[in-house]
Amino acid sequence: EAHLVESGGDLVQAGGSLRLACAASQFAYDHYDIGWFREVPGKERERVACISMLRGTTSYADSAKGRFIISSDDAKREVYLQMNDLRPDDTAVYYCATERICGLGVFHHWGQGTQVTVSS
Repeated sequence: EAHLVESGGDLVQAGGSLRLACAASQFAYDHYDIGWFREVPGKERERVACISMLRGTTSYADSAKGRFIISSDDAKREVYLQMNDLRPDDTAVYYCATERICGLGVFHHWGQGTQVTVSS
């Protein structure tokens, strides 16, 4: 069973918006916080945002603050990343992952990733 499945990646122009979705298994959704990360070849993986459904908290990387919003839908067991005012340097493969606690750095499940490309 795939615990996490991302969707929503696309090619978009700078200044545009995208909403990524992370569909989680019941086990993943009920037992972990879920974060969004992004990777660019040759660069270190970057934490983007994280949400704790249990504690009702969210956190963001400085690069995401004011532009990205992480949210969740308990009925659908999905976590979303609304990305606004996209820039070319947001281009990356975006992954969702489970953590016992946001920021702890111990990951338990990863999705397959979804490509976001922002053209200038």
